[in-house]
Amino acid sequence: MEYFLCVLGMVMIVEGLPYFVAPSKIKIWVQKLAELPDSSLRLIGFLVMLAGLGLVYLGRS
Repeated sequence: MEYFLCVLGMVMIVEGLPYFVAPSKIKIWVQKLAELPDSSLRLIGFLVMLAGLGLVYLGRS
């Protein structure tokens, strides 16, 4: 459980960093994301999940 909480905390830090560093740029990115079709967002999400799975696999082996 300790390991999970550490990982979760690190994810929150990485996820929050862009909002802290460049909030105006994030607003522009969000507007552009809203214009993308669902299929593109779904593909991007899938590829990011695969990359994350690959990193977890490399980290655990």
